[in-house]
Amino acid sequence: MLTNLHVKNLALIEEADINFFDGLNIMTGETGAGKSIILGSVNIALGGKVTADIIRKGAEYALTELAFHIDDKKKIAALKDMDIEDAQDGDVIISRKIMPGRSQIKVNGMICTVSQVKSIASLLIDIHGQHDSQLLLKESSHLDMIDLYGGSTVSDVRKRYDVVYKQYREALSQLEQMDTDEESRQREISFIEFELHEIASADLKRGEDEELESRFRKMSNSQRIISDLSTAVQLLSEGSDNVMDMMGIAVKSVIEASSFDESLKSVADSCSCAEDMISDVCRQISDYVNDSSYDEEEYKEVEERLDMINSFKLKYGRTIDDILEYADKRQEKLDALYHYDASLAQLKETVHEKEEELQKLADELTAARKKAASGFCKKVSEGLSELNFLNHEFNAEFEQTGHFNSNGGDSVKFMISTNVGEPLKPLSKVASGGELSRIMLAIKTVMAGKDDTQTLIFDEIDAGISGRTAQLVGEKLKQLSCGHQIICITHLPQIASMADTHFVIEKTASGDVTTTDIRQLSDENSIDELARLLGGSAITDAVRNNAAEMKNMAKAFLKK
Repeated sequence: MLTNLHVKNLALIEEADINFFDGLNIMTGETGAGKSIILGSVNIALGGKVTADIIRKGAEYALTELAFHIDDKKKIAALKDMDIEDAQDGDVIISRKIMPGRSQIKVNGMICTVSQVKSIASLLIDIHGQHDSQLLLKESSHLDMIDLYGGSTVSDVRKRYDVVYKQYREALSQLEQMDTDEESRQREISFIEFELHEIASADLKRGEDEELESRFRKMSNSQRIISDLSTAVQLLSEGSDNVMDMMGIAVKSVIEASSFDESLKSVADSCSCAEDMISDVCRQISDYVNDSSYDEEEYKEVEERLDMINSFKLKYGRTIDDILEYADKRQEKLDALYHYDASLAQLKETVHEKEEELQKLADELTAARKKAASGFCKKVSEGLSELNFLNHEFNAEFEQTGHFNSNGGDSVKFMISTNVGEPLKPLSKVASGGELSRIMLAIKTVMAGKDDTQTLIFDEIDAGISGRTAQLVGEKLKQLSCGHQIICITHLPQIASMADTHFVIEKTASGDVTTTDIRQLSDENSIDELARLLGGSAITDAVRNNAAEMKNMAKAFLKK
């Protein structure tokens, strides 16, 4: 669950520290108080887009930080697989620091990319905003919902389908490449033969390029090497005041001193060893210089060989191994072209076999989806009844696409009728904004039993609703909070009254500075806030009594 949100220097927020709890966490506030900034700070921490003016005026940076605690061992293991450090105790901290022109995201102190954070967030939190309700109008999302609800029954078939579909696409691609006229085929044969002859003639050896580069580097710098070694010889043994002469004097002096003090004998031995080592180094350098010879012809041969290998790398692969592997594949292609008729027939047979396998799996997938859709639609329909959809009908309509794709052969769209006697129609042609929010809430409630995401955030869930419907939405959110942590931003008292924990978001102005603050309300303060939602600026005793009664009714609902 999300345990804490810390925000600093973000838009109108100077600094806010919010502790969230189990159950239903409600946020309310005046229009324009900054409720969207609070939700936006969560999205920003999870990799959402930021604008240039998001940093509070006068501040050097903005910071938003989320703290989660996880009890699920599977999720902890999944985070470990994502290389998230220090997650064994279940604590995960995601922070994002935003500076002019750049930002930095960290998870438990480790710098992460936006894509990594989004993968992590998918395990921890589900944010539902107005955009998510609009997803219901996209029929492509309906199939995803059915598949998710179907769980392993659908996913097991889907995995087998995916394997065969990949094989089918590969065979089909090969068939398309093979299906050419005779002139094109002969042209391709000639080109492949030329490539293979060129590679074979080069007689490439694995590791050869590295050896040649080492030799070329040595020969290219031979004059510099001899010059540097000559300088070393002058200093060590041949020049005036060279190291060997001075070392001889030093050794003789230490030996003479050791004749008066035996404790210096080990020092004398070390000096003698050092003299021997320097003498040995001088011999090695001399041997190297004497054995060195620069062969112009050899240098040219190495250079030309390297140029040829590098040109091959540009054409056939980054390494000699890649080039040789390329040649093997081209040989396979050439063999297939030599035996064109047999190869074409074999590929057609393979495609046909894969199509038959796919059709069986697609039929099996359709059957699994229809079974899942039946249960899904029944539960969603029950949820819609609880959300004041009277005399409605909700169903999933299946159609066959007529071809194989990565999703199988199914096309699914949700159909609804909201009044008796009206035919089922696609959601996009029937549902209003308020209805879409309630339908999505019903779906989220159904999916909550399939999805193990602990924290759900709802924004705009109360769009376009009021009265009895708002009361039912509040009750549904409260039911959902029995198994999940719910964080909901609302302006409706019917929903706010259901809160286990109630926060108010306020905007204040002092001089030329405007700030947004958030604070947790006591039961008494919560009633005052409900009264404000009910009565606006005029909070009479009657309005406050109404708010208190609403709070008591909510508590009575919890005891049912």
